[in-house]
Amino acid sequence: MTVQTMRDALGFVLAAGLAMAAMPSAAQEVASGPVSGLPLPRYVSLKSDRVNLREGPSKEHRTSWVFQRAGLPVEVTAEFETWRRVRDADGTEGWVLHSLLSGRRTVLVSPWSKNKGETFSLRETNSESAPVVATLEPGVIANVQSCQNTWCRVTVSKIVGYIKQDRLWGVYPNETVQ
Repeated sequence: MTVQTMRDALGFVLAAGLAMAAMPSAAQEVASGPVSGLPLPRYVSLKSDRVNLREGPSKEHRTSWVFQRAGLPVEVTAEFETWRRVRDADGTEGWVLHSLLSGRRTVLVSPWSKNKGETFSLRETNSESAPVVATLEPGVIANVQSCQNTWCRVTVSKIVGYIKQDRLWGVYPNETVQ
């Protein structure tokens, strides 16, 4: 085998490996938290109306923010002992004690909306033509009952309905929630 043939073969193997790495695969494993064994990242919600967001994973680290909204969804991005690194809908990140987090799934309705007076329809069924059961403002917290086929069934103040998944922060695109 010549040096050029070996280079060509190595180039082919390298290109094939890069192409395979870029392709999504059902066999790829989902990352798991080293402490909980739960998926990372994942969405959870705050248990309390007062949750300190710290710069690091201990009470000795400075509090950089205080969340004041029980039920607020946050995304867990890392774990260290009894601490979870979380990110909120605004992108603020820090560490909170795991005991202040709940596995209950909640979402924020379109927190990125900057249009004054913009609202979003909560529908009777998972169809754009279904009757509207409520009109929701950006930033409303809803409890997730399920998500399937780009729609989520949610509850807001005892009102149950469906809203498009892409209007929510707290569920991943095309995520199925049961």
